[in-house]
Amino acid sequence: MSILNLTAVELGKKIKAGEVTVVEATKAALAQIQALEPTLNSYVTVDAEGAMKRAEEVQKRIDDGTLTGPLAGVPVAIKDNMCTEGMLTTCSSRILYNFKPTYTAEAVLNLEKAGAVILGKTNMDEFAMGSTTETSAFGETRNPWNPEHVPGGSSGGSCAAVAANECFYALGSDTGGSIRQPSSFCGVTGIKPTYGTVSRYGLIAYGSSLDQIGPIAKDVTDCAAILEVIASYDKKDSTSVKREDLDFTSALVDDVKGMRIGIPRDYFGEGLDPEVKKAVLQAAEVLREKGAIVEEFDLSLVEYAIPAYYVIASAEASSNLSRFDGVKYGYRTKEYEGLHNMYKKSRSEGFGAEVKRRIMLGSFVLSSGYYDAYYLKALRTKALIKKAFDQAFEKYDVILGPAAPSTAPKLGASLSDPLQMYLGDIYTISVNLAGLPGMTVPCGKDSKGLPIGLQLIGDCFQEKKIIRAGYAYECSRSYETPELAVKAAEQEGR
Repeated sequence: MSILNLTAVELGKKIKAGEVTVVEATKAALAQIQALEPTLNSYVTVDAEGAMKRAEEVQKRIDDGTLTGPLAGVPVAIKDNMCTEGMLTTCSSRILYNFKPTYTAEAVLNLEKAGAVILGKTNMDEFAMGSTTETSAFGETRNPWNPEHVPGGSSGGSCAAVAANECFYALGSDTGGSIRQPSSFCGVTGIKPTYGTVSRYGLIAYGSSLDQIGPIAKDVTDCAAILEVIASYDKKDSTSVKREDLDFTSALVDDVKGMRIGIPRDYFGEGLDPEVKKAVLQAAEVLREKGAIVEEFDLSLVEYAIPAYYVIASAEASSNLSRFDGVKYGYRTKEYEGLHNMYKKSRSEGFGAEVKRRIMLGSFVLSSGYYDAYYLKALRTKALIKKAFDQAFEKYDVILGPAAPSTAPKLGASLSDPLQMYLGDIYTISVNLAGLPGMTVPCGKDSKGLPIGLQLIGDCFQEKKIIRAGYAYECSRSYETPELAVKAAEQEGR
């Protein structure tokens, strides 16, 4: 079996057993990156030299018994909005084209302590604003299943890299579905944990009350193991939550007998692709056959989630992105007259169209006269959405639905109609507004051969329930790798 076909946990076991070295695994991933990057553009930065040096160091620490965790020596890719000391961190934006942080994000530090080898930084929608990874200043990422299609976004680079075997797992961030939607489009597994479970220290903020870092990998086992490593209380992050039970891998049992699973009728109405609907309901049937109690129910307020989300997220973005002004770091315009002109020209030239659109929308809803009409109303709607989920979780352990209304659209199809792109997040956004955990698991392919993802949503701090349901479903099917990734590995003899 090729090294690249191993899951992160499987590779960790082989490294520990001495069957594969960290250097061999890192070389295999770097060779796959070299072979596929001209087609996919999953990475913004590849640190081949740093990764090989780190691989040798980690191997020594595994050999002397210092590193014993399940992910020691396993190569990883990091989304390019998480700070990594001395390595370019651009948020896929021209305005941060030369930014090298002086510190590392807490979640990435936790991985490094566990013995991870960082291969590089993955491409994304600029400042995580988008659902297709087409708004990147460094060119769009392509879907490994069909390069004519998008990988989803904003963590499209991370999901495409995992699907194409360009890394063994990756970190992404999820503000309104940015881990779960591209995981669905690329046929991989991704978890957005409960808000506050993973430190946001070092994550360059888009919407501070919504952003959450999470794992992207080939299966539920990997995601549970990664989440155990990156989840931690961090006093540097004021929204970090001190949790007693972080033993997520204990939920990896093929047993859903008696588990109550609710399917919202609102998620299966107009706008949902029939092939997606069929695959998701078939997945629900698999869980029913395994002993779960599956029933439909009405989850209200679904149609209000998108307007509430875009008002809140844009308002927070306009505030968070005001720090990028060409003064201390990043892009500065070459010619300007006075300070205000320098601000204006640097931001005009440095930010892309989608980022400007959201900054302007956010500034508008926060402005005098519109604050009550839009922003406060959106916050009240957010509270009502949380209440609706609370009522649902009084009756159900897990909520099951699609991760996206369709499979991956063609490149260019979404950018021409931003409102249509925003509507693509309809099934994922509510989870962020309510601070809940959500997970996407592959559940089939459509007639074009593009992956379909099943979304499982849990109550706050109930990741174990969605991991258990996801693992039980996953046991009924095998993981598939895109043909493009398989051929690239065969040509290199890996």
